[in-house]
Amino acid sequence: MFKLDDDLVIDYLTESGEQLSAVETDLLAMEEEGAEIDEERVDRVFRAVHSIKGGSCLFDLTKIGDLAQQTENLLSLIRSRKKVATPDRIAVLLRAIDRLNELIQTPETSNQADIAELAAELGALYAEHQDPIRKSGAPAASPAHPGGPRLRILLVEDDFTCRLVLQTFLARYGECHIAVNGREAVEAFCAAIEARQRYDLICMDIMMPEMDGREAVRRIRALEEESGIQSTCGVKIVMTTTVEEVKEVILCFKELCDAYLMKPIDLGELLRQMKLYQLV
Repeated sequence: MFKLDDDLVIDYLTESGEQLSAVETDLLAMEEEGAEIDEERVDRVFRAVHSIKGGSCLFDLTKIGDLAQQTENLLSLIRSRKKVATPDRIAVLLRAIDRLNELIQTPETSNQADIAELAAELGALYAEHQDPIRKSGAPAASPAHPGGPRLRILLVEDDFTCRLVLQTFLARYGECHIAVNGREAVEAFCAAIEARQRYDLICMDIMMPEMDGREAVRRIRALEEESGIQSTCGVKIVMTTTVEEVKEVILCFKELCDAYLMKPIDLGELLRQMKLYQLV
């Protein structure tokens, strides 16, 4: 859909290069801090890498996305203090950032790049934290609710037709609640946390009255963190958007959304995303 010389892609690549430069500076500072890392710094690094990964999906830059995902996985453990930012781990992260920068600088050949060795090294560091049963070669985790269609889903959409299509489709997989703007979405999410009935999936429109989707995502992630829930373990948030709003999608990745869908919604692609996150 997009070509590498499109203005939107060029803007993404330019901004990603600037973010990677800042990430490198922050990682070097984290190396000096060791176990006493600055939480704001590691959060900034995590968000930058997540944003780069999200944008790569928009523009079919698969190797950039794959390497960013592996980098994000390790950063998520450091961010949640499940791993210490030791010099050897920071060294691997710095190599990953350097490689990502190379791929960003040469996007036309990035999908043919060999990242296997570095991705495996990052994967091994992340796998050290996994359940011993998983490391022994057992199959991946089961869907969130293996007994039946019992997902808790929040559908946030102000357009009636789009809302009806999504609600009809999602109802077969679980309990589907509706919000027509970002303010209602945040209120529903807050109530769900207080009732200890967390949502598994949120489909969030971007452009809505009263509060847009980007601000709603920011507040939802803040509510999760206040409750001790890291975004990587929280609700899966899929943004829904038009082509004209793609730049807003990239901004939403900075607020830690998980995926996006273009309107009109391809329900097969939505199901693929749900399977990717082991919701079904």
